[in-house]
This record gives sequence, structure tokens and C-alpha cells, in this order.
Amino acid sequence: MIEELLPHEVVAVEVQGDDGSEYAPLYPEEAAVVAQAVPKRRREFALVRACARRAMDKLGVPPQPLLPGERGAPGWPAGLVGSMTHCDGYCAAALVRAADLASLGIDAEPHQPLPEGVLDAVALPTEVARLRRLAARHPGVHWDRLLFSAKESVYKAWFPLTGQWLDFTEADIEVSVDPGAPLRGGLRAELLVPGPVVGGRRLGHFEGRWTVQRGLAATAITVSHTP
Repeated sequence: MIEELLPHEVVAVEVQGDDGSEYAPLYPEEAAVVAQAVPKRRREFALVRACARRAMDKLGVPPQPLLPGERGAPGWPAGLVGSMTHCDGYCAAALVRAADLASLGIDAEPHQPLPEGVLDAVALPTEVARLRRLAARHPGVHWDRLLFSAKESVYKAWFPLTGQWLDFTEADIEVSVDPGAPLRGGLRAELLVPGPVVGGRRLGHFEGRWTVQRGLAATAITVSHTP
């Protein structure tokens, strides 16, 4: 599901359900990070890293610890960029060589309405108006949840390039629907603060893709080195 949202250079590995065969032990330094966490958190932490190490293997990179850094962003091996996501019953990791992409962000959420009040906290008035129009045309999608996922993917692509926080209201995201395919489409995030400089140019927006399937809403943002 995640892989279909990404360019062919990106390797994505995902696990859905409670198949314990995909579980992999943590490195000691990783285990120390979640030693005091509840079992569910420890399992998700380990499972998403198992996905990431499988992706590393596909890229010919030896398995190694993946420790959270500033604001929880994973520390990837030199020469790689990537992103991870997990929600109830689902984990995924996407990795690519740094020579092929400047950054990427992925996110998956349960395809359910957001809790009351969350949309007001994360969405701009322009975004809310667009969601209403989308809901009138395509009522089978929980557009509020999809927007939340897109905001998460934008942040995950933004942070490695800037090392700075990006508030939910500092990117204005427009969602488009593929013709004849109401459960997938494109994303365009206009950055409302100065964007990162990539390849000698300051970015004003990010672009990506979304899909709804298997009870999940998933989004992905990629940032290339060239315009």
C-alpha cells in the first residue's frame, strides 16, 4: 500500500495484522529506549524497526540500530533517507538512497473520523472548506483523517531538511482525487513559512500521494533534489 505511493527508487516494507513472525528482537540500545514503555508501544517500536531493517537489507545496507533522535526522528544510516509509521495493526518503513531523494515522509492512520475537536486544531479554514467540497463529491472517504495523515507526512519530510518544528497550520494542503479512482490521488502542501533549501533552491511546496484501502488512510510525501 505504501509502496504504490512512492517512486520506484524507494523500498517500502509493511506489516498488517498481528503476525508475530514479522517481529524482530531489538538491539540493546534500542531496547533501552522503550524499557519503561507499555507492551503495545514496545511491540510497535520493534516491529517498525524490523520493517526498516528489511528495507535496509533490500538496499544492501547491513542491519543496525535505529535510535530516535531529536523530536523522535529516526537516525538513519549514512547515505539513506527514510520514514516510518505505525498505527493499530499496521507498521511500515520506506527507505531510499540519499542520492535519489532529498527526503520523504510516510504516514498511515485508521480510516475513521478524527476525534471531535482535532480537525479544528490542525486544519486551516481553507483546508476545511476544501474538505467539505470533497466530502460532498466523495462521501466514502474520511477526509479529516486523510488531511491529518498528510500533515504528518509533510512534517516527516520537512524535519530532516530543516531540523525545525513545522506546525500543523504552517502548511496548506490541497488534496486531489484521481479521475475514476475516488480512493487515491495527489497532495500538494504549500509551505506558509520559508521552506528548506534543496539543490540550491528554496522550496515553496511539497508534493505527494494518498490512498485509502484495507481500513487505512495512507499518505506519502517525497522531496527530489532537482525541480
